[in-house]
Amino acid sequence: MVYIGQMGCYVNGSEVLEKLANVKVGGTQLYRVTDLYGKGVEDIVNAERTLTPLKPDEVLYSEVDGSMVLTREESWKEVKVGRFFKSSDCIHAGLKRGWISNSQYVAHLGSSKEFTRTMDDLLESFGKLDKRLIFISDGATWIKNWIEDAFPKAISILDYYHACEHLHQFSSSFYKDKDEEQKWTNQQKELLLESRVLEVIKNIQALAGKKNEEAEKLIAYYQINKDRMNYKQYEQMGCGIIGSGAIESAHRTVIQERMKLSGQRWSKHGAQNMLNLRVMNKNQQWSKIIEMSKYGFKATG
Repeated sequence: MVYIGQMGCYVNGSEVLEKLANVKVGGTQLYRVTDLYGKGVEDIVNAERTLTPLKPDEVLYSEVDGSMVLTREESWKEVKVGRFFKSSDCIHAGLKRGWISNSQYVAHLGSSKEFTRTMDDLLESFGKLDKRLIFISDGATWIKNWIEDAFPKAISILDYYHACEHLHQFSSSFYKDKDEEQKWTNQQKELLLESRVLEVIKNIQALAGKKNEEAEKLIAYYQINKDRMNYKQYEQMGCGIIGSGAIESAHRTVIQERMKLSGQRWSKHGAQNMLNLRVMNKNQQWSKIIEMSKYGFKATG
């Protein structure tokens, strides 16, 4: 019941149970049991690392971002999502695209302090990694500050595709001819890949001239993050990842597929309970929930 409840909406889950197991359970009861177990695992969901220790030739990637969920109490509220994985688990199926065979996830609806405390404990369990720990994130201030404070010797990368998105926003507001815009933007993207961000800044200044608000915003963004944009070097490290596709995938598989369905609104406690179960499933820890059920588990509080 709990597994089905965390996979899809409760009405559909009730139908699945009846058709596959010939068990008639209403949607309300399915919700109650699922929510009960979601609360019951809150103390164990992130209590231990699920990945094996790093080998000397491996690096650890960590990606963090926020995703919005509609709540009853505070309308849209941000879920902090983290995902980390070893370079040896990055499987390249083609020249550029690939997939990650094993990861660990964290998801928290609430303050960044509680979320980062959990991430700190899990990442520090690998021991002293220094530059063998690589963060990839967008320009969010709280993420950047956390990395600098907690892991000052780690490599922190500004998501290349996020940097390019900002570039496109500027060029589309400046150029009227789409072909000219594409040509100029592609040239700047190539320069970014060559770690020539200062040259890109000069090109933006030359194109926009003086007192252009969009140009000033983009230049400020690049200036703040220029130490995180050495993409030529980053592509030579680990498995060469410079984009945050892994955390974008986590948004979809951990949150959106279950918690952003049509018409859904969650209580904050109910949302976190569901996140706990989704994370347990993604972290391949469902056997712990099965063990809880064997011993007549009852949540308290």
